[in-house]
Amino acid sequence: MKQPVSLIALDMDGTLFNGQSEISKEDQDAIREASSRGIHVAISTGRPYAGLPVTLLSGLGVSYAITSNGAAVYHLPDRLCIHESAMEPALVCPIIEELQKKSIHMDAFINGDGFSQRSCEGKIDCLDMPTSIKRYIHRTRTFTDDLAAYIRVHNLNVQKMTLNFYPQEDGTFLYRDEVMQILSEHPEITFLSGGYHNLEFTRAGVTKGNGLTLLCSHLGVDIEETLACGDTQNDIDILKTAAIGVAMENALPEVKEIADFVTRSNENSGVAHAIRTFAL
Repeated sequence: MKQPVSLIALDMDGTLFNGQSEISKEDQDAIREASSRGIHVAISTGRPYAGLPVTLLSGLGVSYAITSNGAAVYHLPDRLCIHESAMEPALVCPIIEELQKKSIHMDAFINGDGFSQRSCEGKIDCLDMPTSIKRYIHRTRTFTDDLAAYIRVHNLNVQKMTLNFYPQEDGTFLYRDEVMQILSEHPEITFLSGGYHNLEFTRAGVTKGNGLTLLCSHLGVDIEETLACGDTQNDIDILKTAAIGVAMENALPEVKEIADFVTRSNENSGVAHAIRTFAL
């Protein structure tokens, strides 16, 4: 007999969030009910802490967030970091300096905040992503003239780097293939796509699945009592790690392939459907 669900981990963009970066009432009600029954509900996202709607989530009973693809785990709403596996300046800055030679949008997630090159600020609206995501980037980033220099001077550890590429008329993305080749030459990092044709990299070995394992240890929860929902490449590891891995109807084919169950889409409260199917 399958064990009951004690911890639910939810991706945000493309999973809990709809296309307008909103959480449906049905999803909110299901999360609130799960929390009221003593089930831990956590966020599992590529976003930094500053990208979370903390007040809303806390009001639903969400107390933890696996952020930056697993590089940092936080308690909500006090922003207490209970785990971090970040890239030190000596590791990340040479890669950033190489990437700064190309016209791409770069974000560095540092201590839960987002930092970007000032040269990227005026071109955010050129990126191929929903308007709600562009507004989120505008709203949450601190812009600096030289990202690598800023990190070096202040001796900052970077939880995650996100690289977004400008679309071309032929349907390709400027420098994406070249950047993928550059990243593949650095075994000290892990890289993948988190959506919207981007590339994201962290310290090697950092995954949402490892973040889930750490959170289970922190809470004293058996990994066999976990449920995870996601839609993109950065969710594959956590869906494999959780006892029940749920892909959204709008998930990538490779995510659906490894999932135990495919729920409704993020536009149709698929999170609530998964929670009610397996946890309530």
